[in-house]
Amino acid sequence: MHLTPDQIGTYREQGYLAVRNVFTADEVRELQRVTDEFVERSRGVAEHTDVFDLEPGHTAAEPRLRRLKAPHRQHPAYDRALRNEAVLTPVRQLVGDGVRFQNTKLNLKSPEFGSPVEWHQDWAFYPHTNDDVLAVGIAVDDMLLENGCLMVVPGSHRGPVLDHHQDGVFAGAVPPGGFVEQAVPIELHAGDISIHHARLLHGSAPNRSQRPRRFLLFEYAAADAWPLVDFPGWEQFNDRLLCGDPTATPRLEPVPVRIPLPKHARAGSIYEVQSALAESAFG
Repeated sequence: MHLTPDQIGTYREQGYLAVRNVFTADEVRELQRVTDEFVERSRGVAEHTDVFDLEPGHTAAEPRLRRLKAPHRQHPAYDRALRNEAVLTPVRQLVGDGVRFQNTKLNLKSPEFGSPVEWHQDWAFYPHTNDDVLAVGIAVDDMLLENGCLMVVPGSHRGPVLDHHQDGVFAGAVPPGGFVEQAVPIELHAGDISIHHARLLHGSAPNRSQRPRRFLLFEYAAADAWPLVDFPGWEQFNDRLLCGDPTATPRLEPVPVRIPLPKHARAGSIYEVQSALAESAFG
């Protein structure tokens, strides 16, 4: 699926897009079925693992899976979605012909629960040598205001990198400010995708509905964008290359950078990192 010139212009100016009907009904049903299976499997764990990140209150009787870590490693359906040409085509239009994935995750919000994600810029977690870095979110379910859809601040990707520290440690979020009044929702139906720039300020509220909200997130970067922290090593770095050729020459651009250090004792998923915050922006 190719983006139109208007869509590309909107992404450059506003920092985000919603693209409709990227995944077929059959592909959506498979993602829903596989995700249901992982929620069922989470009944068998009582604490976070290298696969499951659990909501507070999770029990075997009432499973509340908050995140499936590295889903592309957990099931072929997620890996196929990561490599789906309907996703990679617009990504290449936005970051260039060489594409590497940064990481993958599946965020879930249980009905009438579902942890919020506090206001943050992805760039604060993983700055690179240039900012041709973005996230693609696949709506496994309808994602509306009532069940905690993604909220973004248009144009914020062209501004500064905000301080995501609190009490001297990286807390993975910024306190709410006047930008909240400028935030807009990205409402999606199952099978739609969102695309947002790594420097775009965004967050999401708890799920206040009776319907689940599952959001499959893939973070992609230009092949010549090199991470400034947590470099995985040459072989693993290039194992993430989906399009184009490896390069030992990073492209350097004058982009604003803050380093996400020092880490606090509860480093882990974004939910654990943000647990250092004294107060939630979403109550």
